[in-house]
Amino acid sequence: MSLPYFVDPSPGRGAVPPRACGRSSAPQLSLDGLWQFRLHPDATAADTDNHGGDDFATEPFGPDSATDPAAAATRGWSELPVPAHWQLHGHGAPAYTNVSYPFPVDPPFVPDENPTGEYRRAFDLPADWPAPQPGERALLRFDGVDSCFRVWLNGVPLGDAKGSRLAHEFEVGGLLRAGRNTVAVRVHQWSSGSYLEDQDMWWLSGIFRSVTLLARPEPALDDFFVHAGWDHTAGAGTLAVTTAGPGVRLDLPELGLHDVDPAGPHVLPAAQPWSAETPRLYEAVLRTEREQVRVRVGFRTVAVADGLLTVNGRPITFRGVNRHEWDPERGRSLTRETMLQDVLLMKRHNINAVRTSHYPPHPDFLDLCDEYGLWVIDECDLETHGFEQVGWRGNPSADPRWREALLDRIRRTVERDKNHPGVIVWSLGNESGTGANLAAMAEWCRARDPERPIHYEGDRDSGHVDLYSRMYASHDEVDAIGRRAEPATTDPALDGHRRALPFLLCEYAHAMGNGPGGLSEYQRLIERHLRVQGGFVWEWIDHGIARTTPDGRRWYAYGGDFGEPLHDGNFVADGLLLPDRTPSPGLAEYRKVVEPVRIEGDRSQGTLRVTNLHDVRSLDHLAFSWVLERQGEPVADGDLPVPPLAAGESCDLPLPEAVRSAPPGPETWLTVRARLAHDEPWAPAGHEVAWAQLPVGAPGSATASVTPSGRASAGVRPEAESDRLRIGPAVFTADGRLLDVGGLPVTEARLDVWRAPTDNDRGGGVRSLAHAWEQAGLHRMRHRTVATAVEGDTLTVRTRVAPAASDRALLATYRWREQAGLLRLDLSVEPDGDWTGLTLPRLGLRLAVPLVGVRVAWFGLGPGESYRDSRAAARVGRWSGALEELQTPYLMPQENGNRSDARWAEFTDPSGAGLRVEGEPVFDFAARPWSDAALTAARHPHELRPDGLLHLHLDLAQDGLGSASCGPAALPEHRLPAHKAELALLLGRPGSGPR
Repeated sequence: MSLPYFVDPSPGRGAVPPRACGRSSAPQLSLDGLWQFRLHPDATAADTDNHGGDDFATEPFGPDSATDPAAAATRGWSELPVPAHWQLHGHGAPAYTNVSYPFPVDPPFVPDENPTGEYRRAFDLPADWPAPQPGERALLRFDGVDSCFRVWLNGVPLGDAKGSRLAHEFEVGGLLRAGRNTVAVRVHQWSSGSYLEDQDMWWLSGIFRSVTLLARPEPALDDFFVHAGWDHTAGAGTLAVTTAGPGVRLDLPELGLHDVDPAGPHVLPAAQPWSAETPRLYEAVLRTEREQVRVRVGFRTVAVADGLLTVNGRPITFRGVNRHEWDPERGRSLTRETMLQDVLLMKRHNINAVRTSHYPPHPDFLDLCDEYGLWVIDECDLETHGFEQVGWRGNPSADPRWREALLDRIRRTVERDKNHPGVIVWSLGNESGTGANLAAMAEWCRARDPERPIHYEGDRDSGHVDLYSRMYASHDEVDAIGRRAEPATTDPALDGHRRALPFLLCEYAHAMGNGPGGLSEYQRLIERHLRVQGGFVWEWIDHGIARTTPDGRRWYAYGGDFGEPLHDGNFVADGLLLPDRTPSPGLAEYRKVVEPVRIEGDRSQGTLRVTNLHDVRSLDHLAFSWVLERQGEPVADGDLPVPPLAAGESCDLPLPEAVRSAPPGPETWLTVRARLAHDEPWAPAGHEVAWAQLPVGAPGSATASVTPSGRASAGVRPEAESDRLRIGPAVFTADGRLLDVGGLPVTEARLDVWRAPTDNDRGGGVRSLAHAWEQAGLHRMRHRTVATAVEGDTLTVRTRVAPAASDRALLATYRWREQAGLLRLDLSVEPDGDWTGLTLPRLGLRLAVPLVGVRVAWFGLGPGESYRDSRAAARVGRWSGALEELQTPYLMPQENGNRSDARWAEFTDPSGAGLRVEGEPVFDFAARPWSDAALTAARHPHELRPDGLLHLHLDLAQDGLGSASCGPAALPEHRLPAHKAELALLLGRPGSGPR
């Protein structure tokens, strides 16, 4: 018995062979817009409603583009836009899983509960369309349908297809009518193809990319393959275009080609090379008697030579991201404007590469990569990750029944995208285990396009690929691989092959929630080892789905918010952008870490060193400037003459005279900036590309040790007032609890070690940091006052801070005294008991004061949040903002908003009331309108409500962030063990200290 087409593991039947995506002069008709739609609970119900057949495809339409609404409604029809996902328009619900299939692993079968959508659209041919006649060709093109579909035109079945992110075309020339035409499509949510599309994203269905009718004149230019190489030794381009069709001619007037045979080869000494940094494109035209196809040509040669990946003879370094297609309103149905927004954001954040995880993107995105300049690893629409959970039993990568399906997917990827100069690597897919079908894909790919290397991470032995690729390798592993000292392959015969390959991190630095940490340390390894040619942060954007509360507040849903019985929660929110495309602090950090210019200073030598880290571009497009700031205020500035260094070159420059002659005294910093000298297509002149900040002071001075207040102790004794104790501007209870500072009531000024766990803290489940902290009771510490005493001018309070059911504790001693009108705290902490193997989330003082409408000003690192292993993007300066601006609304509420190394900070309400805090020498702070307990308990940001208090954390330190949500934990040097520690702070009214 034959299997239903949607269960059959074949790729489908009836589609024409895949071909290049080109800009043809032949007529075409977009069928995007409103279609009639109805959803059935399963495929059987669809047949039943159609009387056991395909009546919906032949049911006549009314006089306009839709049937009479009342009549349509009686048959269950409504309207649905194309392109779109039906779940985002009220038909069914989204569901998210990372690895797990949301149906039984029973290949190739899917459950009977298989939502099936039926689409219909009527259209008339435009006036310029060739008159339908026998032998006249036309194609009906679908750019993306999830997950399996069958299509009819004018009641005639055309075929069926799988491969959701792949283009499929059907021959319809002989079926078109001069009048009304009707296209009908049946789409199944689940199919055998679903086993190949387990790609860590929302399961969403429907016709989500465009549908287009294409006229194909005769003779037709149906396919072409542009081979545009660049010889770096001769400095010349070579062009050869293979075409499908007779009588094709080529014009490329800018390089002197007019009416020539496209096959060439044509040697073009005047050609300039294409690269991600200098994306030079040439407009060419391929033409026949009846058709012209416009082609943008970029000359570049990709090779793996001497163990390195090179383009145009030079090794390149990926400063990349993994990009899923996502829009919080439209899902994976993106507009060109949204794609352009992504490309511009990438370029402006020093990103130079994209891995199209885990499927080919909309072709418009690749056009934009060509135009603006991004290296692209183009990935096939393939992932079978869910088979890992059953020991890879039945994995399609190793099952001969699926061979044609996998080959069809790589063919459709390569044939559609082969003419994009930005595509420099083909990727067979992602997390699909190993097997002969993957080897067959690689063999086909290499035969079809030997000019591009092949990538696949899932086979660690790397026998059929050209790049050694890993996910989430630790820093130590990357260092070993960089030295070609990694452990041997499983198959000894492949060990030499793999050690000779260049290495890349196809996924690293999992950008989920607050983080990732450790980017700077990864980048140092990338720059140290030639073999390590960069990587791709996972991932570009949080896949939150836009929702609105009853009172009109916008929020973003993640897994489980739609009642899915099986889901992976907020693991779908792991991007460098928030869902609305607001850059996260992690993106600011990545931008700084991978900046393509390194600026370093040596005060003792009186020099600056500038290094060009671009792959190919000189620095002639940048203008350098400097500013000298004392206590955050500019005192001198100027331009910095930097020669147009070639890629890889460095130079030493003298420090500006104002810097060399700067007298010792208040804290002083030199900031050097590299900015665009002129407008670029991706950013205006003045856009900052790189920067560095250097401390300036007397030789040997330690800027960080400067005491901001610079005031000596006043030596005033505490005064007893009834059952209260006054110390300068503050009031305490007799047992040493702080009640008031400068007339501002204070709540719970006490030692705190807890933070609302980050996604990285929770990574690893029962093996996670958060689990260890919770098991140790660090979120429910209790405080016992051991002793209180007034000793001279100091109130000393000794406490023991410990969780229930444990003899592990922290001994905290608070020493309070007046200092020049401020309240000074010297807090010392000492661990008691066995803290082996347990770090602290944070270590500092927690307090709350009744302030609302707060603005914050500070001198320290900013303007964005920073942590001990994620602070490269922060610079010393004076910063200010509303309290709301200091919060980062990660999709899962968690620790956020920390500002590091503050010298002082002021928190004021609109009346000017508030609190000033100074560090001796510095402190970290986080300020929130809600408590850490509320932050820990909330599941979405909109659930957090201000409680009328300003909650402050004034910290000595926090534990590092790491990347353990799906990667390594924080490095040892960024951990916070329980240890003897001291924190010194001064508290008072705003304006009571130096500004």
